[in-house]
Amino acid sequence: MTAPPQDDPPPPLAGVLETALYVDDMARARAFYEGVLGLRPMFADARLTAYGVGGRSALLVFQRGAAMQATRLPGGTIPPHDGSGPVHYALAVARADLPAWEARLAAKGIAIEGRTDWPRGGRSLYFRDPDGHLGELATPGIWPIY
Repeated sequence: MTAPPQDDPPPPLAGVLETALYVDDMARARAFYEGVLGLRPMFADARLTAYGVGGRSALLVFQRGAAMQATRLPGGTIPPHDGSGPVHYALAVARADLPAWEARLAAKGIAIEGRTDWPRGGRSLYFRDPDGHLGELATPGIWPIY
């Protein structure tokens, strides 16, 4: 077996900037992400609600099927995209805040589907949004980088 050719290393990546979810009912999704998770929109229209998370990342919530055509903006074009089925996302939280998050989810009627204690010392709680996406609240100690 021949090893693949070695390319020059790529320029560095600075992080994951956006994560996208696709939902069937934008009003219902907004009620969940704003009312349960306390996120505040940076931008919203019928196609997209963009939430800032942690001052560095964006959670993009798209109306399913609404981005199937290219979006033309004054500065350029965003190619079409969409998704189906339940996906997973994780939100970083402080370990000291995890019990308060668990209590908040319970008070809002959101079932905890799973809990994990990770070998590096992190803890995770898992729950679903109204479209079936699996959300995770994760404390430091999940990955070598977090």
